[in-house]
Amino acid sequence: MSASPTAGTTGMSRRFFLAGVSAGSLVLAARISGASTLARILQDEDIDALTFEPDVFVSIAPDGIVTIVAHRSEMGTGIRTALPMVVADELGADWERVSIDQAIGDSTYGSQNTDGSRSVRRFYQRMRIAGATARTMLERAAAAQWDVEAADCVGRDHRVTHMPTGRTVAYGELVDVARELDVPEEDDLVFKPKSERKYVGTNVAIADLDGIVNGNAQFGMDIRRPNMVFAVVERSPVLGGAPTGFNADDVRSMAGIVDVVELPTFSPPHAFQALGGIAVVASSTWAALEGRKALRVTWSPSDHASYDSTSYEQSLLDAARSEGQVARTQGDAKSTLDAADASSCHEADYYVPTLAHASMEPPCAVAELTFDDDGAVTACEVWAPTQNPQAAQGQLASSLELPPDAITVHVTLLGGGFGRKSKPDFIVEAALLARDLKRPVQVVWTREDDIRHDYFHSVAACHVRAAVDDDGMPTALIQRSAFPTIGSSFNPTARYGQSFELGLGFTDMPYDVPNLQVENGPAEAHLRIGWLRSVAHIFHAFAVCSFPDELAHRAGRDPYEYLMSLLGAPRHVELPGVEYANHGEPLERYPIDVGRLRAVTERVAQHADWGRTMPRGRGLGIACHRSFLSYCANVIEVDVAPDGTVRIPNVWVSIDAGTVIHPDRVRAQMEGSAVFGASLAMYGEITATNGVVDQSNFHDYRMARIYDAPQMVHVDIVESDELPAGVGEVGVPPFAPALCNAIYAATGHRIRRLPIMHHDLSWNA
Repeated sequence: MSASPTAGTTGMSRRFFLAGVSAGSLVLAARISGASTLARILQDEDIDALTFEPDVFVSIAPDGIVTIVAHRSEMGTGIRTALPMVVADELGADWERVSIDQAIGDSTYGSQNTDGSRSVRRFYQRMRIAGATARTMLERAAAAQWDVEAADCVGRDHRVTHMPTGRTVAYGELVDVARELDVPEEDDLVFKPKSERKYVGTNVAIADLDGIVNGNAQFGMDIRRPNMVFAVVERSPVLGGAPTGFNADDVRSMAGIVDVVELPTFSPPHAFQALGGIAVVASSTWAALEGRKALRVTWSPSDHASYDSTSYEQSLLDAARSEGQVARTQGDAKSTLDAADASSCHEADYYVPTLAHASMEPPCAVAELTFDDDGAVTACEVWAPTQNPQAAQGQLASSLELPPDAITVHVTLLGGGFGRKSKPDFIVEAALLARDLKRPVQVVWTREDDIRHDYFHSVAACHVRAAVDDDGMPTALIQRSAFPTIGSSFNPTARYGQSFELGLGFTDMPYDVPNLQVENGPAEAHLRIGWLRSVAHIFHAFAVCSFPDELAHRAGRDPYEYLMSLLGAPRHVELPGVEYANHGEPLERYPIDVGRLRAVTERVAQHADWGRTMPRGRGLGIACHRSFLSYCANVIEVDVAPDGTVRIPNVWVSIDAGTVIHPDRVRAQMEGSAVFGASLAMYGEITATNGVVDQSNFHDYRMARIYDAPQMVHVDIVESDELPAGVGEVGVPPFAPALCNAIYAATGHRIRRLPIMHHDLSWNA
């Protein structure tokens, strides 16, 4: 198997792909609605004027090379390999003769927004259709060539075999005949049984492995264009500030400086717009950075200048303790709690601070524009590590006042994303500067830029209160959360969480409690709020998975045994009257299956040898959580020294993600989630003073180092034929509560406020 030599940096227009490649190849369309076929496309004289949008994924050349289009973004999950594996399996292709090309941003391919752990879930069946369609047409082409029944012809190993006689013909030799056939309807396709899969469920080497190892892989920072210049931007330290003065002439006189350009401040809501500021453009990134150091900018006042994270924390806790908007109710939790004796009640407040993405590769982008004779922009071409090229295409079209089809977005490899790079503000900056300078521009964000001007993951406070019976089991429970909503980025007046945010681990709480009420309190946003790996599951799971551990210890019961009792009998959780997004899937298709959650919890406890005696300072913590339609449970072992230093010798993970395409990538995502989760839980915290973010780099926004990252991560993947579900974000939510539960078991210190680094965990040996 080989990736295209320019994979990740080039793309092709729909017209070129269909009119050019199809001239010598068999090109197929995997249908969104089932109504769009290649035949209809090729009969249309003006391809660009089509009103339907087929997903074009696979072509076969006369030499037998199969080209599969990867339409999602690769940032370490292996998706550029996994989805093509599905196509190749159904096609019966030889993986060594498969080439993978990265798609440009184009709605032809359906959604290209690579976040939400939904690439496999949303496109597994479509990739099967693409592969099975190609194989079926090749089988029919061979049957026509031999004048035999198509049912007797089988495509596998890059050849079609006539089973009664053993005759074979290579796929490439059938292209000319197959191209003339009608595309079969989906109902006519026969998919390969699990027993005949060669790739799905195996550990194929990822497509970009060689390039990543030898340095030939192209990330955003690697792009170079003729006559290109480099830019960095000084942005308002407080959200919404605009420049009122700056020393442009002083900076322009410095060596290597090309120009100093003011970028317009965004108009609320900021959404995906460029923030605005002063750009220093130079012949090198170094010169641009030196020029920015010499820049002196004064900024206008901002409504967010009064924001102080310390006082804001208290207001958020107050909101979580007060009655809020009811999102889910069953029974009568309020009356039951009001009538309960104080000695039978337990309550706790949990707090998770603002978090930054801090992906290893900060944002960067290259833009090159085309102009007419009057100097007006006619087209824009960009290269960027983007998770959502169509969002970039849309925002660029708006910012440049161009039609979307005048925008070409090339997707490079991403050095991490975590949701930050689905927002294209940094790409817009490059395009605006390329328009002003009339030459290609690369915009580079430094680590400090990235941390200070992120789309931050929301701070949150959660309050949980329960009344318990004689066995310590809750008879009533009220849980509330308050957090600045993602919706504030698109509506500055938004104060309450959206239903989809509450549905990330809060309204879908799976415990078997007869009286339950879930509420949400108001919170005002003072920073750009976005989504980060696992989104609101982070803070909701911290509360929902920590509180049972507290109740278990309060009742003198084993936390694992208590958790299994709290989960109750295997069942599907019903949510009558609840506005629940279920990650975009109907509950009938992806139910909240407590049986599967119980199963991973039982498995992880067994793998960790739960219940063994441990000396003081060492402990196990357990947590389980459903997110992105998958089920995950963690047991974490901690070793806390008498001085409070925390080490994590072992993490056990059990995950049920339904049908798994690439087990090694699932294992890698669980291992990565453990390191990511350790960083967030131990150190993750963004604070602000007078509206200005206090942190700037890894010295004050720390990541887990080798010595405090998990030493061993043991991953157990449940073998399943269920529908494929999410993976990339699923390992994050249960990590922090399991870690804090383990610290309590080891030391008796209960952690309700993250990060852990602020707590004195010392104990007497």
